Amino acid sequence: MDVTRLSLLRELAERGTVGAVADAMKVTPSAVSQQLKVLEREAGYTLVEPAGRGVALTVAGRALAQTATEIAVAIERAEGRWREFMQQPAGQVTMATFPTGGEMLLSGVLTRLLNVPEVELICSDEDGVTTDFADLTPDNDIVLADSPATSATWHERGLQVVPLISEPLDVALPEGHPLARKSSLSPRDVVGETWIGVPHDYPFDRVLGQVVAATGEPVRIAQRISDNGIVESLVAGGHGIAILPRFTTREHSNGLVTRPLVGIRAKREIAALLRPDRFERPSVRLVVQALRDEARTVADAHQAV
Repeated sequence: MDVTRLSLLRELAERGTVGAVADAMKVTPSAVSQQLKVLEREAGYTLVEPAGRGVALTVAGRALAQTATEIAVAIERAEGRWREFMQQPAGQVTMATFPTGGEMLLSGVLTRLLNVPEVELICSDEDGVTTDFADLTPDNDIVLADSPATSATWHERGLQVVPLISEPLDVALPEGHPLARKSSLSPRDVVGETWIGVPHDYPFDRVLGQVVAATGEPVRIAQRISDNGIVESLVAGGHGIAILPRFTTREHSNGLVTRPLVGIRAKREIAALLRPDRFERPSVRLVVQALRDEARTVADAHQAV
């Protein structure tokens, strides 16, 4: 079977529609459909079937798509080993990041890569809350993902998941707030407070859900804001308290302080997501290692404070 046609089947499994595959491969949808029909004749099985207004992979199609992924991994591994034999890691690496992930790690990673001018890291920032991080992996070598806990669907999709850092989520308070005298806060401590929240279903909103579950008391949310910088400004101005990430919140200089929230799970896990074949590239592995090293430096710096 033709490797190019196998790659189209894999792209269909990943992207979901013939139109999306055609856009990614810079061909027409009819060309994609024709090639898939040729692949069906080569395989001797029906690989794609109608589903609503689109198509879906059959059981045989999903099995062959997995085989296509394994072939892609083997090709990248072979090419990677050859490049390692012939030269140091080189080429462009693309990475998508959510805003605070980039704020936390990107500058340090770029600094670490200055000594390897053969590798060029090209970055973009995405609104990860409204985008499924896994959906960014077909178009990026590396995707920085922010989640309260590692998503099982990432593994189900066959992605390489590289844990980077576990970041506590703290309670942010105006500097003069009475609760600022405490070294840590429990859910009971914050009962009756006014909150600057985030839009419904944003990750930090789940922490407030845990506060409600732990105390049996509702939380009063005055504003729902997605941008952490605006939240910091509102908290510093005395308009409420908030849940903010520890490592990127501008404490003291911005007129606010943070305190750990104990008694419930208040943290987010940050990881790098990659297609397994991309992970075989020496240049991609180099950037992933730089991410791991920088994440360790960030975590150690905050533990030393």
